[in-house]
Amino acid sequence: MRTAALVALLALAPAVYAAPSHRWRIESPPSHVDFGVRLLWLHTIHGRFERLDGAIEPLGDGRVVVDARVAVDSLSMDSQHLRRWVLAEEFFDAARYPTLRFVSAPVPRTALDDGGALEGQLTLRGITRPMRFELLPARCTADACTIEAHGRLTRSEFGMAGHRAVLSDLVELALSIAIARAPQ
Repeated sequence: MRTAALVALLALAPAVYAAPSHRWRIESPPSHVDFGVRLLWLHTIHGRFERLDGAIEPLGDGRVVVDARVAVDSLSMDSQHLRRWVLAEEFFDAARYPTLRFVSAPVPRTALDDGGALEGQLTLRGITRPMRFELLPARCTADACTIEAHGRLTRSEFGMAGHRAVLSDLVELALSIAIARAPQ
């Protein structure tokens, strides 16, 4: 009986050890998140969040989960006046909600390399909603890979409904995520 249990355990061992157990850390900088929103349908207001961290966690079955957090106060904009307005309670409410977070559904590891859909949950201003990004094929060097993704969100779904007569409800997002090739 003990021999049968040992044989069964040894038969399972290769699968356990073959499963990747390393996380890949998102490097900040150079990772960042850019956004654009139309003002008066003539001009686009741009901003960049410069602190993005998190990890890409392998699940062991060829899929990964992306968990990324953005520091709201890392927002960079051309105008300091506009930056203060965007960080205030009416929009990001950075004092109460200092972090944005995206957690993906499990996605095939190949989607990070080749491009494709990345779906998950975005939490912004304490509100969590489904979010979909389109991944572009990764650009890799010997040391790191950069993954770019594009998506859109509706700001009113996250409690940012002010100024709808002059400010579009649709926000364009562009992410640039850098990860080191060596796992953490």
